[in-house]
Amino acid sequence: MARTSTPPPALAPDALRVIALGGLGEIGRNMTVFEHEGKLLIVDCGVLFPEEHQPGVDVILPDWSCIRDRLADVVAIVLTHGHEDHIGGVPYLLRERRDIPVIGSRLTLRFLAAKLAEHRIKPVLVEVREGEQLTRGPFDLEFLAVNHSIPDGLAIAIRTDAGLVLHTGDFKMDQFPLDKRITDLRGFARLGEEGVDLFLVDSTNADVPGFTTSERDLAPAIDEVFRTTPRRVIVSSFASHVHRIQQVLDAAAVHGRKVAFVGRSMVRNMGLAAELEYLKVTDGLVVDIRDANRLPAHQVTLVCTGSQGEPMAALSRMAAGEHEIVIVEGDTVLLASSLIPGNENAIYRVINGLTDLGANVVHKGNAKVHVSGHASAGELVYCYNLVQPTNVLPMHGEARHLRANAELAVKTGVDRDQVLVAANGHVIDLHEGRASVTGQVEIHNIYVDGQTVGGVTEDSLAQRRTLGEEGMITVVAIIDTDTGRLDDTPDFIAHGFEHDASTFLPVIPAIEKALAGAAERSTTDVAEFERLIGQQVQMWAQRTYRRRPVVIPVVIEA
Repeated sequence: MARTSTPPPALAPDALRVIALGGLGEIGRNMTVFEHEGKLLIVDCGVLFPEEHQPGVDVILPDWSCIRDRLADVVAIVLTHGHEDHIGGVPYLLRERRDIPVIGSRLTLRFLAAKLAEHRIKPVLVEVREGEQLTRGPFDLEFLAVNHSIPDGLAIAIRTDAGLVLHTGDFKMDQFPLDKRITDLRGFARLGEEGVDLFLVDSTNADVPGFTTSERDLAPAIDEVFRTTPRRVIVSSFASHVHRIQQVLDAAAVHGRKVAFVGRSMVRNMGLAAELEYLKVTDGLVVDIRDANRLPAHQVTLVCTGSQGEPMAALSRMAAGEHEIVIVEGDTVLLASSLIPGNENAIYRVINGLTDLGANVVHKGNAKVHVSGHASAGELVYCYNLVQPTNVLPMHGEARHLRANAELAVKTGVDRDQVLVAANGHVIDLHEGRASVTGQVEIHNIYVDGQTVGGVTEDSLAQRRTLGEEGMITVVAIIDTDTGRLDDTPDFIAHGFEHDASTFLPVIPAIEKALAGAAERSTTDVAEFERLIGQQVQMWAQRTYRRRPVVIPVVIEA
């Protein structure tokens, strides 16, 4: 969806500009651009996964067209963590300027490097750790540890002459994380003492009361699945959810099961995580899928992708009976992930398909097998009281999440006028300690369809939906363009539209009448004859069948 443009004024020399290019009003494609003293800093560049009304789309990118002619001014891309909704768009951006330095933590950069290798891009990578500082152009950067559902998450403090910005990235405050790496609240407090002029805050769980459950609290439910399942345990998770996969590996080891990873991204990411020792794997625990297939079923655990119902992912194909792994009675499928808004129908379709095949499906709705990676309201309030920011910009969430986060900030004492509920494309300027929306750049959904980037439009998606829901009729007519008369009965070729030899006979008189009227107006243009034929067939189909098929008229001159 496009957002209309209201150009912001020229940026004051001592001001900082923030342009939200994704992640506001949606869960995904996070990308924020900071501008100061003529230079640009990008934080995150992720993807959004398509919904059912976007058929054929692989992913949706942020729209960075507003800075395309200024890519030479970009001093760095900073990545907060390695989830796809924060790094998935980087290869497409680097296609346009390959030498932009990419800054991130060790695991994040390894995940990214594997993706870039597939795009045949050799990047400039700068690895950082929490506690480190570096300068890029007019931006002084400091990195702080945050706990999330993937290791090595970072919050970013950005110091400029215009003020201090703190960007949380995705975070929560798990006090007992599996990797013992807690969110650096001491660092948050120190920055608060320094004076945070603009606080960009994760909003995903802002409407959830209390504190997010600790990852460790899931162990009993996961253990129960492994203890009671008579055959295979099949776990579906995000390919980057290292913490959850660690819990699965630990449970499998306790119950004498081998583990095989299924799916290219899962095999790749878990291999990298194990290589870097973020994933602890005991000797002999992980085996190849071919070896797993030769083991007794009660000794097997499979870990695959597809927890969001993605049609081409392993689990979806298993549910449809289209995968080499055949689900049978006695298998248990564990969906160890959250349910992303918009994916509900696809996920429940997969659950129903697996159930029909005889599997016991365990998911967040019927067991405690997943916790969020995002801070709930209690944690956010804690952070607001700790940091005491002057201005707040809720980030990463749908409209209800952003507004809930804004209300939390106000309740802790932040001036309501200084809490900005913004949308993708909004331009926010921080000047003399005050943040305000000063304009809006035009934003579109940038669709990736196979090898095509940006070629799919809202109009073409609408046509795809029509093709899928209403069908298509091709009409081939031989016409004497001088008289407008049909030289023969038109041929009708229909797809997704029930018909027989006589179905289209009633529309032929209407076509003949329309063509005759055009001839009386001295029309000889083939394109006009095609338009008239298409119009008549559409009107007839809507009147007779209450359908609006795509009609493709083809006129051949007699």
